[in-house]
Amino acid sequence: MTSVHTSTQEQDARAVASPEWARTRGGLPEPPERPIAWSMLSRALSVPLILGLVCFLPAVIAAQPGSGVKDTAYWLQLVLTCYAGARLATMILSTRRRLLQGVFWMFVYIAMGVAPFAQVVIGQTPTPMVGPRQGLITAVALVLVGCAAFDLGALLASRRPLRRRTPSPRSPGGGQAVAHPLRLRLLVLLAFAASAFYVMKLGGPSVFFSSRQEINETVAASGVVSEGSNVGSAFVKGFGQVPALLALLFYTRRLATSYRARRTPSTALVWVALVALNLVVNNPVSNARYWFLTVLMAFVFTAFPSSAAIYRVVLATGVVGALVVFPYADKFRYDDEAQRPAQSASVFEPLVTKDYDQMVMFANTISWVDTRGHTYGRQLSGSALFFVPRAVWSGKPEDTGVRVGQWMGLRMTNLSAPLWTEFWVDFGASGVIGGLALIGYVVARTDRRYALAVTRAGPGPGSVLAVAAPLIAGYTFILLRGPLLQAAGKLAIAALCLLLISTFKERRTARRR
Repeated sequence: MTSVHTSTQEQDARAVASPEWARTRGGLPEPPERPIAWSMLSRALSVPLILGLVCFLPAVIAAQPGSGVKDTAYWLQLVLTCYAGARLATMILSTRRRLLQGVFWMFVYIAMGVAPFAQVVIGQTPTPMVGPRQGLITAVALVLVGCAAFDLGALLASRRPLRRRTPSPRSPGGGQAVAHPLRLRLLVLLAFAASAFYVMKLGGPSVFFSSRQEINETVAASGVVSEGSNVGSAFVKGFGQVPALLALLFYTRRLATSYRARRTPSTALVWVALVALNLVVNNPVSNARYWFLTVLMAFVFTAFPSSAAIYRVVLATGVVGALVVFPYADKFRYDDEAQRPAQSASVFEPLVTKDYDQMVMFANTISWVDTRGHTYGRQLSGSALFFVPRAVWSGKPEDTGVRVGQWMGLRMTNLSAPLWTEFWVDFGASGVIGGLALIGYVVARTDRRYALAVTRAGPGPGSVLAVAAPLIAGYTFILLRGPLLQAAGKLAIAALCLLLISTFKERRTARRR
Protein backbone atom coordinates (compact mmCIF):
# COMPACT_ATOMS: atom_id res chain seq x y z
CA MET A 1 0.00 0.00 0.00
CA THR A 2 2.85 2.36 0.81
CA SER A 3 4.49 1.78 -2.55
CA VAL A 4 1.25 2.58 -4.34
CA HIS A 5 0.95 5.88 -2.49
CA THR A 6 4.58 6.72 -3.17
CA SER A 7 4.13 5.97 -6.85
CA THR A 8 1.05 8.19 -6.98
CA GLN A 9 2.90 11.07 -5.37
CA GLU A 10 5.80 10.64 -7.80
CA GLN A 11 3.38 10.68 -10.74
CA ASP A 12 1.75 13.85 -9.42
CA ALA A 13 5.17 15.49 -9.10
CA ARG A 14 6.12 14.48 -12.65
CA ALA A 15 2.78 15.77 -13.93
CA VAL A 16 3.38 19.16 -12.37
CA ALA A 17 6.90 19.32 -13.76
CA SER A 18 5.97 18.09 -17.22
CA PRO A 19 2.50 18.82 -18.63
CA GLU A 20 3.46 16.83 -21.73
CA TRP A 21 4.00 13.73 -19.59
CA ALA A 22 0.61 14.38 -17.95
CA ARG A 23 -1.14 14.47 -21.30
CA THR A 24 0.50 11.32 -22.58
CA ARG A 25 0.56 9.24 -19.40
CA GLY A 26 -2.61 10.40 -17.66
CA GLY A 27 -0.96 12.20 -14.75
CA LEU A 28 -2.61 14.77 -12.48
CA PRO A 29 -1.24 18.24 -13.37
CA GLU A 30 -1.71 21.04 -10.89
CA PRO A 31 -2.16 24.74 -11.68
CA PRO A 32 1.06 26.31 -12.98
CA GLU A 33 3.22 27.88 -10.30
CA ARG A 34 6.39 29.94 -10.19
CA PRO A 35 8.42 27.72 -7.86
CA ILE A 36 11.58 29.85 -7.61
CA ALA A 37 9.83 33.20 -7.09
CA TRP A 38 7.28 31.78 -4.71
CA SER A 39 9.95 29.85 -2.80
CA MET A 40 11.80 33.10 -2.10
CA LEU A 41 8.57 34.87 -1.25
CA SER A 42 7.36 32.09 1.03
CA ARG A 43 10.61 32.11 3.00
CA ALA A 44 10.26 35.85 3.47
CA LEU A 45 6.63 35.63 4.59
CA SER A 46 6.49 32.35 6.45
CA VAL A 47 8.13 33.44 9.70
CA PRO A 48 6.20 36.72 10.24
CA LEU A 49 2.95 35.13 9.06
CA ILE A 50 3.19 32.15 11.39
CA LEU A 51 4.35 34.29 14.30
CA GLY A 52 1.57 36.79 13.67
CA LEU A 53 -1.27 34.26 13.47
CA VAL A 54 -0.04 31.77 16.05
CA CYS A 55 1.84 33.92 18.58
CA PHE A 56 1.48 37.69 18.20
CA LEU A 57 -2.30 38.08 17.85
CA PRO A 58 -3.18 35.59 20.64
CA ALA A 59 -0.59 37.29 22.88
CA VAL A 60 -2.08 40.73 22.22
CA ILE A 61 -5.56 39.42 23.05
CA ALA A 62 -4.31 37.70 26.20
CA ALA A 63 -2.83 41.03 27.37
CA GLN A 64 -6.17 42.85 27.11
CA PRO A 65 -7.73 43.99 30.40
CA GLY A 66 -10.87 42.18 31.45
CA SER A 67 -12.66 40.15 34.06
CA GLY A 68 -12.06 36.77 32.44
CA VAL A 69 -10.56 33.93 34.46
CA LYS A 70 -7.74 31.66 33.32
CA ASP A 71 -9.49 28.35 33.76
CA THR A 72 -9.69 25.26 31.54
CA ALA A 73 -11.84 27.10 29.00
CA TYR A 74 -9.18 29.81 28.69
CA TRP A 75 -6.34 27.40 27.97
CA LEU A 76 -8.40 25.23 25.61
CA GLN A 77 -9.45 28.34 23.70
CA LEU A 78 -5.83 29.45 23.46
CA VAL A 79 -4.81 26.04 22.09
CA LEU A 80 -7.66 26.13 19.55
CA THR A 81 -6.68 29.64 18.41
CA CYS A 82 -3.02 28.68 17.92
CA TYR A 83 -3.94 25.42 16.19
CA ALA A 84 -6.33 27.14 13.76
CA GLY A 85 -3.75 29.88 13.16
CA ALA A 86 -1.09 27.32 12.28
CA ARG A 87 -3.42 25.52 9.88
CA LEU A 88 -4.45 28.82 8.25
CA ALA A 89 -0.81 29.77 7.81
CA THR A 90 -0.24 26.39 6.18
CA MET A 91 -3.06 27.04 3.73
CA ILE A 92 -1.69 30.48 2.86
CA LEU A 93 1.89 29.28 2.40
CA SER A 94 0.98 26.14 0.47
CA THR A 95 2.12 25.92 -3.13
CA ARG A 96 -1.29 24.54 -4.09
CA ARG A 97 -4.60 26.37 -3.92
CA ARG A 98 -6.75 24.52 -1.38
CA LEU A 99 -9.81 26.68 -1.86
CA LEU A 100 -12.38 25.10 0.46
CA GLN A 101 -9.88 24.05 3.11
CA GLY A 102 -8.42 27.55 3.23
CA VAL A 103 -11.82 29.17 3.76
CA PHE A 104 -12.69 26.58 6.42
CA TRP A 105 -9.61 27.39 8.46
CA MET A 106 -10.09 31.12 8.00
CA PHE A 107 -13.57 30.82 9.51
CA VAL A 108 -12.37 28.60 12.36
CA TYR A 109 -9.49 30.93 13.20
CA ILE A 110 -11.71 34.02 13.30
CA ALA A 111 -15.11 32.84 14.54
CA MET A 112 -14.11 29.88 16.71
CA GLY A 113 -10.63 31.00 17.73
CA VAL A 114 -9.75 34.69 17.94
CA ALA A 115 -13.22 36.07 18.74
CA PRO A 116 -14.13 33.52 21.49
CA PHE A 117 -10.64 33.90 22.98
CA ALA A 118 -11.18 37.66 23.22
CA GLN A 119 -14.54 37.00 24.88
CA VAL A 120 -12.95 34.67 27.44
CA VAL A 121 -10.21 37.20 28.21
CA ILE A 122 -12.48 40.26 28.47
CA GLY A 123 -15.23 38.33 30.23
CA GLN A 124 -18.07 39.40 27.95
CA THR A 125 -20.06 37.54 25.28
CA PRO A 126 -22.41 38.74 22.51
CA THR A 127 -25.12 36.36 23.78
CA PRO A 128 -25.54 35.48 27.46
CA MET A 129 -24.40 32.03 28.52
CA VAL A 130 -27.25 30.54 30.52
CA GLY A 131 -25.66 27.23 31.41
CA PRO A 132 -22.72 26.34 33.66
CA ARG A 133 -19.12 27.08 32.78
CA GLN A 134 -18.63 23.39 32.04
CA GLY A 135 -20.77 23.85 28.93
CA LEU A 136 -18.24 26.30 27.50
CA ILE A 137 -15.36 23.97 28.32
CA THR A 138 -17.15 21.12 26.53
CA ALA A 139 -17.92 23.33 23.54
CA VAL A 140 -14.30 24.44 23.07
CA ALA A 141 -13.04 20.88 23.48
CA LEU A 142 -15.53 19.57 20.90
CA VAL A 143 -14.58 22.26 18.38
CA LEU A 144 -10.92 21.35 18.86
CA VAL A 145 -11.65 17.64 18.42
CA GLY A 146 -13.82 18.39 15.38
CA CYS A 147 -10.98 20.35 13.76
CA ALA A 148 -8.64 17.42 14.34
CA ALA A 149 -11.23 15.11 12.76
CA PHE A 150 -11.48 17.48 9.78
CA ASP A 151 -7.71 17.27 9.33
CA LEU A 152 -7.86 13.49 9.58
CA GLY A 153 -10.51 13.32 6.87
CA ALA A 154 -8.46 15.64 4.64
CA LEU A 155 -5.38 13.46 5.22
CA LEU A 156 -7.26 10.31 4.21
CA ALA A 157 -8.49 12.07 1.06
CA SER A 158 -4.94 13.07 0.12
CA ARG A 159 -3.81 9.45 0.45
CA ARG A 160 -6.37 8.19 -2.02
CA PRO A 161 -5.35 8.78 -5.65
CA LEU A 162 -7.82 10.45 -7.97
CA ARG A 163 -9.22 8.48 -10.88
CA ARG A 164 -7.31 9.46 -13.96
CA ARG A 165 -9.27 10.69 -16.93
CA THR A 166 -7.27 11.71 -19.95
CA PRO A 167 -8.62 14.93 -21.47
CA SER A 168 -9.52 15.04 -25.14
CA PRO A 169 -10.75 17.67 -27.60
CA ARG A 170 -14.28 16.33 -27.20
CA SER A 171 -14.01 16.28 -23.42
CA PRO A 172 -11.79 19.16 -22.25
CA GLY A 173 -12.80 18.60 -18.65
CA GLY A 174 -11.46 15.07 -18.64
CA GLY A 175 -14.90 13.47 -18.34
CA GLN A 176 -16.18 15.90 -15.71
CA ALA A 177 -19.49 17.70 -15.91
CA VAL A 178 -19.28 20.70 -18.24
CA ALA A 179 -21.66 23.56 -18.88
CA HIS A 180 -23.81 23.03 -21.96
CA PRO A 181 -23.77 26.24 -24.08
CA LEU A 182 -27.49 26.20 -24.86
CA ARG A 183 -28.45 25.45 -21.26
CA LEU A 184 -26.18 28.23 -20.09
CA ARG A 185 -28.16 30.67 -22.23
CA LEU A 186 -31.33 29.32 -20.67
CA LEU A 187 -29.82 29.97 -17.24
CA VAL A 188 -29.25 33.59 -18.27
CA LEU A 189 -32.90 33.91 -19.32
CA LEU A 190 -34.00 32.31 -16.03
CA ALA A 191 -31.80 34.72 -14.10
CA PHE A 192 -33.31 37.81 -15.71
CA ALA A 193 -36.88 36.49 -15.43
CA ALA A 194 -36.61 35.39 -11.79
CA SER A 195 -34.76 38.53 -10.71
CA ALA A 196 -37.28 40.74 -12.50
CA PHE A 197 -40.11 39.00 -10.67
CA TYR A 198 -38.25 39.41 -7.37
CA VAL A 199 -37.62 43.12 -7.98
CA MET A 200 -41.23 43.78 -9.03
CA LYS A 201 -42.58 41.81 -6.07
CA LEU A 202 -40.67 44.06 -3.68
CA GLY A 203 -41.70 47.30 -5.36
CA GLY A 204 -38.90 48.20 -7.76
CA PRO A 205 -35.12 48.60 -7.80
CA SER A 206 -35.13 51.56 -5.39
CA VAL A 207 -36.05 49.27 -2.49
CA PHE A 208 -32.79 47.37 -2.94
CA PHE A 209 -30.75 50.47 -2.16
CA SER A 210 -32.48 51.29 1.12
CA SER A 211 -31.98 49.16 4.23
CA ARG A 212 -32.38 45.49 5.08
CA GLN A 213 -35.06 46.46 7.55
CA GLU A 214 -37.15 47.99 4.76
CA ILE A 215 -36.52 44.93 2.58
CA ASN A 216 -37.84 42.65 5.32
CA GLU A 217 -40.88 44.84 5.87
CA THR A 218 -41.60 44.89 2.13
CA VAL A 219 -41.33 41.11 1.91
CA ALA A 220 -43.69 40.73 4.86
CA ALA A 221 -46.21 43.09 3.24
CA SER A 222 -45.93 41.51 -0.23
CA GLY A 223 -48.00 38.45 0.66
CA VAL A 224 -45.23 36.02 -0.25
CA VAL A 225 -44.79 34.91 3.34
CA SER A 226 -47.61 32.75 4.62
CA GLU A 227 -48.40 32.64 8.28
CA GLY A 228 -46.05 30.30 10.13
CA SER A 229 -43.88 29.56 7.07
CA ASN A 230 -41.05 31.32 5.29
CA VAL A 231 -40.71 28.81 2.44
CA GLY A 232 -42.39 31.12 -0.10
CA SER A 233 -40.15 34.10 0.64
CA ALA A 234 -37.07 31.87 0.69
CA PHE A 235 -37.83 30.54 -2.80
CA VAL A 236 -38.64 33.96 -4.25
CA LYS A 237 -35.51 35.52 -2.78
CA GLY A 238 -33.34 32.50 -3.64
CA PHE A 239 -34.40 32.33 -7.28
CA GLY A 240 -34.12 36.10 -7.52
CA GLN A 241 -30.48 36.04 -6.43
CA VAL A 242 -28.80 32.68 -7.06
CA PRO A 243 -29.38 32.21 -10.84
CA ALA A 244 -28.20 35.77 -11.45
CA LEU A 245 -25.01 35.10 -9.52
CA LEU A 246 -24.35 31.75 -11.21
CA ALA A 247 -24.88 33.20 -14.70
CA LEU A 248 -22.45 36.01 -13.89
CA LEU A 249 -19.86 33.52 -12.64
CA PHE A 250 -20.09 31.36 -15.77
CA TYR A 251 -19.76 34.34 -18.09
CA THR A 252 -16.94 35.73 -15.98
CA ARG A 253 -15.05 32.47 -16.34
CA ARG A 254 -15.76 32.47 -20.06
CA LEU A 255 -14.25 35.92 -20.45
CA ALA A 256 -11.32 35.09 -18.18
CA THR A 257 -10.31 31.95 -20.08
CA SER A 258 -11.27 32.67 -23.69
CA TYR A 259 -9.66 35.35 -25.87
CA ARG A 260 -12.33 34.75 -28.49
CA ALA A 261 -15.10 35.45 -25.96
CA ARG A 262 -13.46 38.74 -25.01
CA ARG A 263 -13.49 39.69 -28.68
CA THR A 264 -17.19 38.82 -29.07
CA PRO A 265 -19.46 41.84 -28.41
CA SER A 266 -22.53 39.76 -27.56
CA THR A 267 -20.71 37.89 -24.76
CA ALA A 268 -19.37 41.13 -23.30
CA LEU A 269 -22.82 42.75 -23.43
CA VAL A 270 -24.44 39.82 -21.64
CA TRP A 271 -21.73 40.00 -18.97
CA VAL A 272 -22.30 43.74 -18.47
CA ALA A 273 -26.07 43.16 -18.19
CA LEU A 274 -25.48 40.42 -15.60
CA VAL A 275 -23.20 42.73 -13.61
CA ALA A 276 -25.93 45.38 -13.57
CA LEU A 277 -28.50 42.78 -12.51
CA ASN A 278 -26.32 41.58 -9.63
CA LEU A 279 -25.68 45.14 -8.51
CA VAL A 280 -29.42 45.34 -7.88
CA VAL A 281 -30.32 41.98 -6.33
CA ASN A 282 -26.96 41.08 -4.73
CA ASN A 283 -25.64 44.46 -3.60
CA PRO A 284 -24.16 44.89 -0.09
CA VAL A 285 -26.72 47.50 0.96
CA SER A 286 -29.83 45.34 1.12
CA ASN A 287 -28.25 41.92 1.65
CA ALA A 288 -26.73 40.17 4.61
CA ARG A 289 -22.99 40.58 4.97
CA TYR A 290 -22.39 36.83 4.79
CA TRP A 291 -24.25 36.61 1.47
CA PHE A 292 -22.36 39.54 -0.04
CA LEU A 293 -19.14 37.91 1.15
CA THR A 294 -20.24 34.81 -0.78
CA VAL A 295 -20.82 36.90 -3.92
CA LEU A 296 -17.50 38.70 -3.60
CA MET A 297 -15.35 35.63 -2.95
CA ALA A 298 -17.05 33.57 -5.66
CA PHE A 299 -16.51 36.34 -8.20
CA VAL A 300 -12.84 36.88 -7.29
CA PHE A 301 -11.96 33.18 -7.35
CA THR A 302 -13.80 32.73 -10.66
CA ALA A 303 -12.25 35.77 -12.32
CA PHE A 304 -8.75 34.63 -11.32
CA PRO A 305 -9.03 30.84 -11.57
CA SER A 306 -5.30 30.06 -11.59
CA SER A 307 -3.88 32.92 -9.56
CA ALA A 308 -2.20 31.59 -6.43
CA ALA A 309 -1.39 35.16 -5.39
CA ILE A 310 -5.08 36.15 -5.32
CA TYR A 311 -5.89 33.05 -3.27
CA ARG A 312 -3.24 33.89 -0.68
CA VAL A 313 -4.17 37.57 -0.56
CA VAL A 314 -7.83 36.70 0.06
CA LEU A 315 -6.98 34.41 2.97
CA ALA A 316 -4.47 36.81 4.49
CA THR A 317 -6.56 39.97 4.19
CA GLY A 318 -9.72 38.09 5.17
CA VAL A 319 -8.47 37.87 8.75
CA VAL A 320 -7.89 41.61 8.97
CA GLY A 321 -11.21 42.38 7.29
CA ALA A 322 -13.13 40.07 9.62
CA LEU A 323 -11.60 41.59 12.73
CA VAL A 324 -11.73 45.26 11.71
CA VAL A 325 -14.21 45.81 8.85
CA PHE A 326 -16.84 43.07 9.19
CA PRO A 327 -18.27 44.13 12.60
CA TYR A 328 -19.00 47.59 11.17
CA ALA A 329 -20.35 46.40 7.82
CA ASP A 330 -24.00 46.37 8.95
CA LYS A 331 -24.37 50.14 8.50
CA PHE A 332 -27.29 49.64 6.13
CA ARG A 333 -29.04 46.96 8.16
CA TYR A 334 -31.33 49.43 9.90
CA ASP A 335 -32.80 52.81 9.10
CA ASP A 336 -31.04 55.85 10.49
CA GLU A 337 -33.48 56.05 13.37
CA ALA A 338 -32.97 52.42 14.34
CA GLN A 339 -29.29 52.13 13.61
CA ARG A 340 -27.12 51.70 16.65
CA PRO A 341 -23.90 53.69 16.48
CA ALA A 342 -20.75 51.63 16.83
CA GLN A 343 -18.64 52.62 19.80
CA SER A 344 -15.50 50.84 20.80
CA ALA A 345 -12.40 51.70 22.78
CA SER A 346 -10.48 48.69 21.51
CA VAL A 347 -10.24 46.87 18.21
CA PHE A 348 -11.29 43.69 20.04
CA GLU A 349 -14.45 45.11 21.60
CA PRO A 350 -16.66 44.38 18.53
CA LEU A 351 -15.64 40.72 18.87
CA VAL A 352 -17.36 40.51 22.25
CA THR A 353 -20.43 42.63 21.55
CA LYS A 354 -21.58 41.89 18.00
CA ASP A 355 -21.51 39.01 15.55
CA TYR A 356 -19.25 36.28 16.84
CA ASP A 357 -21.57 34.31 19.11
CA GLN A 358 -20.74 30.88 17.66
CA MET A 359 -18.83 29.46 20.64
CA VAL A 360 -21.18 30.72 23.32
CA MET A 361 -24.17 29.46 21.33
CA PHE A 362 -22.51 26.05 21.14
CA ALA A 363 -22.19 26.14 24.94
CA ASN A 364 -25.85 27.13 25.29
CA THR A 365 -26.86 24.36 22.91
CA ILE A 366 -25.00 21.81 25.02
CA SER A 367 -26.94 22.99 28.07
CA TRP A 368 -30.18 22.82 26.06
CA VAL A 369 -29.48 19.25 24.94
CA ASP A 370 -28.69 18.29 28.55
CA THR A 371 -32.25 19.22 29.48
CA ARG A 372 -34.03 17.36 26.66
CA GLY A 373 -31.64 14.87 25.05
CA HIS A 374 -30.40 14.42 21.49
CA THR A 375 -32.78 14.43 18.53
CA TYR A 376 -31.09 11.61 16.55
CA GLY A 377 -31.38 13.09 13.08
CA ARG A 378 -34.55 15.13 13.48
CA GLN A 379 -32.88 18.54 13.20
CA LEU A 380 -30.81 17.55 10.17
CA SER A 381 -33.87 16.06 8.48
CA GLY A 382 -35.64 19.39 8.91
CA SER A 383 -32.74 21.11 7.14
CA ALA A 384 -32.70 18.52 4.35
CA LEU A 385 -36.48 18.90 3.85
CA PHE A 386 -36.45 22.67 4.14
CA PHE A 387 -38.76 23.00 1.14
CA VAL A 388 -41.69 21.28 2.90
CA PRO A 389 -44.11 23.95 4.23
CA ARG A 390 -45.11 23.81 7.87
CA ALA A 391 -48.74 23.64 6.75
CA VAL A 392 -47.92 20.19 5.38
CA TRP A 393 -45.44 19.14 8.07
CA SER A 394 -46.84 20.48 11.32
CA GLY A 395 -43.98 19.09 13.39
CA LYS A 396 -41.21 20.42 11.17
CA PRO A 397 -38.18 21.37 13.30
CA GLU A 398 -37.29 25.03 13.63
CA ASP A 399 -33.83 26.49 13.23
CA THR A 400 -31.49 25.20 15.90
CA GLY A 401 -30.50 28.74 16.83
CA VAL A 402 -34.16 29.76 17.12
CA ARG A 403 -35.03 26.81 19.37
CA VAL A 404 -32.09 27.46 21.66
CA GLY A 405 -32.90 31.17 21.76
CA GLN A 406 -36.50 30.42 22.75
CA TRP A 407 -35.26 28.08 25.47
CA MET A 408 -32.98 30.89 26.71
CA GLY A 409 -35.99 33.24 26.87
CA LEU A 410 -34.63 35.77 24.36
CA ARG A 411 -36.84 37.95 22.19
CA MET A 412 -34.29 38.13 19.38
CA THR A 413 -33.76 34.55 18.24
CA ASN A 414 -31.78 35.18 15.03
CA LEU A 415 -28.80 33.39 16.54
CA SER A 416 -26.06 31.30 15.00
CA ALA A 417 -25.81 27.53 15.21
CA PRO A 418 -22.37 26.48 13.92
CA LEU A 419 -21.98 23.19 12.14
CA TRP A 420 -20.53 21.54 15.25
CA THR A 421 -23.79 22.42 17.00
CA GLU A 422 -25.96 20.75 14.37
CA PHE A 423 -24.01 17.49 14.68
CA TRP A 424 -24.07 17.66 18.48
CA VAL A 425 -27.82 18.18 18.71
CA ASP A 426 -28.54 15.06 16.68
CA PHE A 427 -25.75 12.60 17.47
CA GLY A 428 -23.55 13.95 20.24
CA ALA A 429 -19.75 13.70 20.25
CA SER A 430 -19.72 10.84 17.74
CA GLY A 431 -21.71 13.01 15.33
CA VAL A 432 -19.25 15.90 15.71
CA ILE A 433 -16.23 13.68 15.08
CA GLY A 434 -17.75 11.65 12.26
CA GLY A 435 -19.44 14.62 10.59
CA LEU A 436 -16.32 16.80 10.58
CA ALA A 437 -14.14 13.92 9.38
CA LEU A 438 -16.52 13.28 6.48
CA ILE A 439 -16.59 16.98 5.61
CA GLY A 440 -12.80 17.14 5.70
CA TYR A 441 -12.59 14.17 3.32
CA VAL A 442 -15.12 15.62 0.86
CA VAL A 443 -13.60 19.10 0.99
CA ALA A 444 -10.07 17.82 0.32
CA ARG A 445 -11.26 15.70 -2.61
CA THR A 446 -13.18 18.66 -4.01
CA ASP A 447 -10.10 20.87 -3.77
CA ARG A 448 -8.09 18.37 -5.78
CA ARG A 449 -10.84 18.00 -8.39
CA TYR A 450 -11.11 21.77 -8.61
CA ALA A 451 -7.37 22.07 -9.26
CA LEU A 452 -7.71 19.60 -12.12
CA ALA A 453 -10.80 21.34 -13.50
CA VAL A 454 -9.01 24.69 -13.61
CA THR A 455 -5.89 23.17 -15.15
CA ARG A 456 -7.46 20.97 -17.81
CA ALA A 457 -10.42 23.11 -18.84
CA GLY A 458 -10.17 24.75 -22.23
CA PRO A 459 -11.57 28.11 -23.32
CA GLY A 460 -15.11 28.96 -22.36
CA PRO A 461 -17.21 28.04 -19.30
CA GLY A 462 -15.54 24.62 -19.10
CA SER A 463 -16.03 22.43 -16.07
CA VAL A 464 -19.00 23.12 -13.83
CA LEU A 465 -16.78 22.47 -10.82
CA ALA A 466 -14.57 25.41 -11.83
CA VAL A 467 -17.52 27.68 -10.97
CA ALA A 468 -19.22 25.58 -8.28
CA ALA A 469 -16.12 25.36 -6.07
CA PRO A 470 -15.63 29.16 -5.75
CA LEU A 471 -19.34 29.54 -5.01
CA ILE A 472 -19.20 26.88 -2.29
CA ALA A 473 -16.03 28.45 -0.90
CA GLY A 474 -17.82 31.75 -0.41
CA TYR A 475 -20.95 30.05 0.94
CA THR A 476 -18.84 28.10 3.45
CA PHE A 477 -19.11 30.98 5.92
CA ILE A 478 -22.91 30.67 5.92
CA LEU A 479 -22.82 26.88 6.18
CA LEU A 480 -20.34 26.89 9.06
CA ARG A 481 -22.10 29.69 10.93
CA GLY A 482 -25.54 28.13 10.54
CA PRO A 483 -28.27 27.41 11.17
CA LEU A 484 -28.41 24.85 8.38
CA LEU A 485 -32.14 25.29 7.87
CA GLN A 486 -31.60 28.89 6.78
CA ALA A 487 -28.57 28.02 4.65
CA ALA A 488 -30.12 25.05 2.84
CA GLY A 489 -32.44 27.04 0.56
CA LYS A 490 -29.94 28.94 -1.59
CA LEU A 491 -27.58 25.98 -1.64
CA ALA A 492 -30.32 23.72 -3.04
CA ILE A 493 -31.28 26.30 -5.67
CA ALA A 494 -27.64 26.60 -6.75
CA ALA A 495 -27.34 22.80 -6.97
CA LEU A 496 -30.51 22.64 -9.07
CA CYS A 497 -29.26 25.30 -11.49
CA LEU A 498 -25.88 23.60 -11.84
CA LEU A 499 -27.55 20.26 -12.49
CA LEU A 500 -29.76 21.73 -15.19
CA ILE A 501 -26.88 23.23 -17.19
CA SER A 502 -24.50 20.27 -16.77
CA THR A 503 -23.91 17.68 -19.45
CA PHE A 504 -22.18 14.30 -19.27
CA LYS A 505 -22.49 13.50 -22.97
CA GLU A 506 -18.72 13.28 -23.48
CA ARG A 507 -18.35 10.78 -20.66
CA ARG A 508 -21.10 8.52 -21.99
CA THR A 509 -19.62 8.68 -25.50
CA ALA A 510 -16.22 7.67 -24.17
CA ARG A 511 -17.71 4.69 -22.32
CA ARG A 512 -19.49 3.43 -25.45
CA ARG A 513 -16.22 3.67 -27.40
